[in-house]
Amino acid sequence: MRTRVYWFYLIPGALLFLAVILVPLVMNLGLSLTRWSGVGDPQWTGLDNYERLFADSTFWASFRHNIGLVLAMAVLPALLGLVLAATLFDIVGKRFGPRTASVIRACLYLPQVLPIAVAGIVWSWILASENGALNEVLAGLGLGGLAQDWLGNPDLALYSVMGVLVWVQLGYPVVIFMSGLQRVDPALYEAADLDGASWWRRFWHITVPHIRPESYVVLLTCTIAALKVFGPIYVLTRGGPGGATTVPSYFSFQNFFERTQVGYGAAIATVLLVLILALTAIFVRVQHRGERAGASA
Repeated sequence: MRTRVYWFYLIPGALLFLAVILVPLVMNLGLSLTRWSGVGDPQWTGLDNYERLFADSTFWASFRHNIGLVLAMAVLPALLGLVLAATLFDIVGKRFGPRTASVIRACLYLPQVLPIAVAGIVWSWILASENGALNEVLAGLGLGGLAQDWLGNPDLALYSVMGVLVWVQLGYPVVIFMSGLQRVDPALYEAADLDGASWWRRFWHITVPHIRPESYVVLLTCTIAALKVFGPIYVLTRGGPGGATTVPSYFSFQNFFERTQVGYGAAIATVLLVLILALTAIFVRVQHRGERAGASA
């Protein structure tokens, strides 16, 4: 009887999953096999959209750009966040108190809760080529020769977006890693101190191994976020200049709504979904392997 009651409470979540995820997924898969402008009846084309997709240089260029965004949203924030979290927990928290560490952590996390439209507009003002805050600061420091059209130069636009995304994403791993550090036995750090271990040795031999599960979580979630990033690209560059910052999610949007090639846009979204699922499976498998190896050790 109790089991039946539990199933009853799962019904709202199941209905929401069906309406928000499963039905749109099936519709997208179906549309990816058609040619449709959004008006009239879709025309069945089979795998034509996928054949066109894999021969499309813009599609492959968008994935190359996405590698840079994975670096900016997953790899760099994870590395910097780990060092910052350990510093706040092991140094700032002990010398200045946990409240100071919490305030700094909250400041680092603030970009995560800011609406991306607001953050994007502010950064577009900062990086503007004329009267932009960054170029004005450089001029004030006597470094006016370094002023650039940060978002309008095809050679710099992607790196500028990457810098903004590092700022946006950094607070998330800091919070996750600091929560993971709470479960590390303080006696380990005390023993390392008595043995004369430096901060870096304590970090490498105690901190890093003990928060490995959090590291997997951060890398997986941040990589997925980087692969499907859309808002910052839309607000800052609209994929430009000259496609220098186009990523698969924005390329799909362009075909869906600007070029009214719905079937082609659906095919791009489908390939992106498959890639995300494959990476998730790889991350989970590597994590389970690491956990089994740690347990056997």
